Amino acid sequence: MKVIYILWLRQLKRYFRSKARIIGSLGQPLLFFVALGFGFGPIYTRAGGGDYIQFLAPGIITMSILFTATFSGIEVLWDRRFGFLKETLVAPVSRLQIMLGRTLGGATVAVVQGLIVFILSVIVGFRPTTVSMIPLALLYMALIAITFTALGTAIASFIEDMQGFQIIINFLIMPLFFLSGALFPLENLPKAVVVLSMINPLAYGVDGLRGTLISMVHFGLATDFVVLGCIAVFVLLGGAYLFSRIEV
Repeated sequence: MKVIYILWLRQLKRYFRSKARIIGSLGQPLLFFVALGFGFGPIYTRAGGGDYIQFLAPGIITMSILFTATFSGIEVLWDRRFGFLKETLVAPVSRLQIMLGRTLGGATVAVVQGLIVFILSVIVGFRPTTVSMIPLALLYMALIAITFTALGTAIASFIEDMQGFQIIINFLIMPLFFLSGALFPLENLPKAVVVLSMINPLAYGVDGLRGTLISMVHFGLATDFVVLGCIAVFVLLGGAYLFSRIEV
């Protein structure tokens, strides 16, 4: 447990020491709010969808968590390059504990990032309709963060160069994001897109977060929780296996 705590704390220290990283990571969500929220807002309203900022905000919060969580895996590559990973792996602790410490640290950073974007969304006009459900929204944010932090760490476990890692991550997360319902409703879509959305784990995270914040659900909150929870456990165990086979 001590190793898990140390690695978790190390991830947090890295994040909070880099003020440029915190500020810079707000650029993309702000761009989405301005370009999409205010740009497509009038069209969405005329189509009978209501306030687009209300619909968009949970998706942008999820996007921020997704990007922060998956790209946390790049720290494995940095640690491998500078020798810290080797020192960690030769310690008399199980690699599962090391994986858990890294995953929980990266997931905590991703949730903090999501909370910052949540505050930003309130500033630009978003208003949660069910304030009492915010604790449950935090749970969905944590599940999203754990799932994709473990995924990023798993991918980094068998890739040695950073360029390859970034290419694979972008190849994965962009389709996941755009097919998650973060930017548009999942109703009345072509059947192929509906099927892809149903097998997309991020879609359940977006739906759960949107359901808890604005009471708008597609799959159902119980379904979102069960599916996302099972996927989080599966990815975490799979990532732990891949991490256990890492060579330095």
